[in-house]
Amino acid sequence: MVVDDDREIRELLQQYLEKNGMRVTTVGDGRGMQQSLDSAHIDLIVLDLMLPGADGLELCRNLRVKSQIPVIMLTARGDEMDRILGLEMGADDYLPKPFNPRELLARIKVVLKRTQALTPRNTPETNTPIRFVGWTLDPIARHLLSADAAVTPLSGAEYRLLRVFLDHPNHILNRDQLLDLTQGRESDPFDRSIDVLISRLRRRLDDDPKDPQIIKTVRGEGYVFTARVELDGENP
Repeated sequence: MVVDDDREIRELLQQYLEKNGMRVTTVGDGRGMQQSLDSAHIDLIVLDLMLPGADGLELCRNLRVKSQIPVIMLTARGDEMDRILGLEMGADDYLPKPFNPRELLARIKVVLKRTQALTPRNTPETNTPIRFVGWTLDPIARHLLSADAAVTPLSGAEYRLLRVFLDHPNHILNRDQLLDLTQGRESDPFDRSIDVLISRLRRRLDDDPKDPQIIKTVRGEGYVFTARVELDGENP
């Protein structure tokens, strides 16, 4: 689904994406977006930041309360704060305007491939809950359970980042590795999206950012997940 209040952009993207084998729904605002979500199966949303009524940030934040549909946010060129806020609200990727439709298509394919690859399959390895320092990650529901069974929802980006850490405990991972493993792309020198996601994930885990004990920063190298990781059912 393409959500943009510019009719020409909607029509251009619909024609281009459909020529490349995709089924496309286009709407001009948040109300149309919600109506389409209620009536159709949507695999991914291309969401413009500047919209009449509720803007893209608010729509993305509200969407994350009840859905993990991947979102690619369209932002103003060079506005880093828009990109950071979009990631804070749960967007999976961002693309500055103006953009080449071919690049958007490439990003859509990467995000869909990544999210489909992480979709739980009927295998014990994938479906088995993962435990660490009082937390349990449910790979099917894609949320965290605390020791007292309180549910903490995760955005798609947060879930992917946590899975990467759980799959590579006690290994220092730099920003390039984390971006490649979670978003399927290389970083640029000014890309701080991973730092934003790390900060969000620490808050989810109640990991003190001033003295983190679960996700530690290794100065000049990257991040390391230091907690012991166990599959549910393993002996502690």
